[in-house]
Amino acid sequence: MGEDSREFGEKAKINHKMEDVETEEEIDPESNSLNEPLLKRNRTLSSNPLALVGEKVSYIESLDYEINENDLFKHDWRSRSRVQVLQYIFLKWSLAFLVGLLTGIIATLINLAVENISGYKLLAVLKYIHKERYLTGFLYFTGINFILTFVAAILCVCFAPTAAGPGIPEIKAYLNGVDTPNMYGAPTLIVKIIGSIGAVSAGLDLGKEGPLVHIGSCIASLLGQGGPDNYRIKWRWLRYFNNDRDLRDLITCGASSGVCAAFRAPVGGVLFALEEVATWWRSALLWRTFFSTAMVVVVLRAFIEICHSGKCGLFGEGGLIMFDVSNVTVRYHVMDIVPVVVIGIIGGLLGSLYNHVLHKVLRLYNLINQKGRIHKLLLSLAVALFTSVCQYGLPFLAKCTPCNLPLPESACPTNGRSGNFKQFNCPPGFYNDLATLLLTTNDDAVRNIFSTNTPQEYQPLSLLIFFVLYCILGLITFGIAVPSGLFLPIILMGSGYGRLLGIFMGPHTNIDQGLFAVLGAASLMAGSMRMTVSLCVIFLELTNNLLLLPITMIVLLIAKTVGDSFNPSIYEIILHLKGLPFMDANPEPWMRNLTVGELVDVKPSVVTLHGVEKVAKIVDVLKNTAHNGFPVMDDGVVPPVVGQANGATELHGLILRAHLIQALKKKWFFKERRRREDWEVREKFTWVELAEREGSIEGVAVTSEEMEMFVDLHPLTNTTPFTVLESMSVAKAMILFRQVGLRHLLVVPKYQASGVSPVIGILTRQDLLAHNILTVFPHLAKSKGREKRN
Repeated sequence: MGEDSREFGEKAKINHKMEDVETEEEIDPESNSLNEPLLKRNRTLSSNPLALVGEKVSYIESLDYEINENDLFKHDWRSRSRVQVLQYIFLKWSLAFLVGLLTGIIATLINLAVENISGYKLLAVLKYIHKERYLTGFLYFTGINFILTFVAAILCVCFAPTAAGPGIPEIKAYLNGVDTPNMYGAPTLIVKIIGSIGAVSAGLDLGKEGPLVHIGSCIASLLGQGGPDNYRIKWRWLRYFNNDRDLRDLITCGASSGVCAAFRAPVGGVLFALEEVATWWRSALLWRTFFSTAMVVVVLRAFIEICHSGKCGLFGEGGLIMFDVSNVTVRYHVMDIVPVVVIGIIGGLLGSLYNHVLHKVLRLYNLINQKGRIHKLLLSLAVALFTSVCQYGLPFLAKCTPCNLPLPESACPTNGRSGNFKQFNCPPGFYNDLATLLLTTNDDAVRNIFSTNTPQEYQPLSLLIFFVLYCILGLITFGIAVPSGLFLPIILMGSGYGRLLGIFMGPHTNIDQGLFAVLGAASLMAGSMRMTVSLCVIFLELTNNLLLLPITMIVLLIAKTVGDSFNPSIYEIILHLKGLPFMDANPEPWMRNLTVGELVDVKPSVVTLHGVEKVAKIVDVLKNTAHNGFPVMDDGVVPPVVGQANGATELHGLILRAHLIQALKKKWFFKERRRREDWEVREKFTWVELAEREGSIEGVAVTSEEMEMFVDLHPLTNTTPFTVLESMSVAKAMILFRQVGLRHLLVVPKYQASGVSPVIGILTRQDLLAHNILTVFPHLAKSKGREKRN
């Protein structure tokens, strides 16, 4: 797949989408557009892919995770001394250390800002309520939330559209081999930080967990490439990281550090990267991600110690355990398996239903966002107003509950920012249980609903209102133009129905209601996100109760199994909607009935170059094709093997578009057609320069005299490209492509003969995607349906 990364006008984007929608409706009038991706794909096997990266339509291309073994790379590899090898190893661990350190610092600053802004806002609101100035309190509460949302939204809409949303689907696609433009730049990082503070402080139903994963990945990317594009540090050591392969590993460390910073779960962060976002994994990467998360925990612990002295304002004195439920004793009986299974089934059903409805909501939001920046901003502000009205107004519907609990007088009612028993509009000695859950930060709401040994704290009606409200808010908040995460909204929804189920199952089980809330949150997350191992460890580190491990594992397995029966995970749905060409781990069964030779037959003819090629031919190929790789062949080669006919055609290798542009930019032209010596190549090029991917053919000026000259492509050609026989099944080729991390896969003929080209085609990521293949081979969809029924 090959496309130049360039922007195009907003009007062209909308017209392109509308034309594609009309074409689709003509083809199938009964098709439901809500089931299609947000960007329609061309009905050809090889197309120029567009995708939504953040909230921005971009051209995308694949990454070069394969080692490009050309002559320059081989010389650089052979000439590396032991000191340079040690430098490379030391730099990898140093960058992993810096990723963890900076992610921990930024996460702490975000937490401090959110807790203080939200805290002072809520204290002021509660003062107005205590004085029975309810309208003033409402206007103050709504106004502050409106301003905070406006700041977050205006930054995302005008300065960094890629900062909107969680960023996890784009990170997952990047680690799968898809380049996502402008996703890890300095503007995105800055807007993500400020926007997360504003959106979370505004009380919107979103979390900072997804944004922290994106922030960690941005930090890793900026460190690996030496800073922003316009201000890069040209440090000699950083040349080792001037490739997609090492940058991929560093971004994996950043993603795991972000999860660790969000949940204070170092092991859970590593397992999240392994299970959810990373496509390629190895033991060396496991050690470095664990090292990065360890640094995050050290930083968090250091700041927590500082905050114990009261220097952090309203941040509080919490420890590393965010939602501690270790103060309750967990005892199991045979009958307890019934509520555990029930909560797992409910989590799977609600999780799949949530994914389905959110899919439709995101498509609706896309239609609104297409109308321009103002509509994006108004949508965000409308959601903020609705959220504020519900959070402030619904607690008035709840009945005041007397403080006849075995607690000290200072604990009930609570008039401050936090606490389990908020007085709100109740008389002295009474508390409002719904205000305890709504008029607080999202983190405090989770702590309150997870509270143990308080069976009479919440009324069923209040929990039902809380659950329904956060189901609605969870659907309408995700997708607006602010940085947002899915973890915390799903935890709030799941804990609501979990605690409600705990009340009804109370006479029949010994499990505490707070633990039911934990299990409900875990079940809904597994039912929506379809994670098991990492989620289990994250909840274990969140709650600090090892006795919950067996029933948590059962709940997660049941919820994931039930959810998988209906639809994919929420991140897979978002990847599909955005049009990102994510390659799944398991090929479709019908792919074994199709060969790569049949795929090549429906593609345009492969464009090849000679080892010593004319400049005019190279310029023509670059201007008139969008390919990023070209086979390089030599005619009339004398084979070294005795007995073979002379004049054979040799496949020398594969050359990338970026390397051809480099040759043209450096004017590496010669009047005579001949191969260059090694020393001539090393004088003109370095291996580090060939790692650069910037530039396009439009920026290269070539005179008419230079057009008649020649370029020796041999030193720049990857002499060891991956090749497959035309008889190989598509399923097997897809597994090879994904596991090795390829960008191009050459297809060679099964029979070698005189006059037969040694390469009959090139397969790229787009060619191996199931939906692209089915557009060309629609009859395979019928066999797909038969396999499902069988």
